[in-house]
Amino acid sequence: MQITRSSIATRTGPRDWFTGGVYVDTITAQPRRRGCRPQAFSSRRAPGPPWHTHPVGQTIYVLELVGRCQRRGGPVEVIGPGDRVFFEPGEDHWHGAAPDRFMTHLAMLEVDENGDSVNWGEHVTDEQYSATPAGT
Repeated sequence: MQITRSSIATRTGPRDWFTGGVYVDTITAQPRRRGCRPQAFSSRRAPGPPWHTHPVGQTIYVLELVGRCQRRGGPVEVIGPGDRVFFEPGEDHWHGAAPDRFMTHLAMLEVDENGDSVNWGEHVTDEQYSATPAGT
């Protein structure tokens, strides 16, 4: 058993990836060893997400407030507390806060055999971000 006390400082997401504020707390980032490559983060986001992919996929679990997500070519979806979203390996997508709200979610993913967990793309445009969500 290993207990890690809450001593890791909250970090901000890089400005070249996010146009809005992003604050990340590491939950787990296991050392690379055969068969064990999980990562988990708590992320509190303001509006301004980037397009990105995950080589092994990603699950997010919304903890509080309201967010949006979209896969490339699909509709914008509204997500809220208790919602789980799985993004397939290599699926181009974004997820972030709603235009007038923050969103906090858990991000759970694995690194691939090269140690990569995400590939960042271009910023979501204002037009993409402000599209009318599905079902509204």
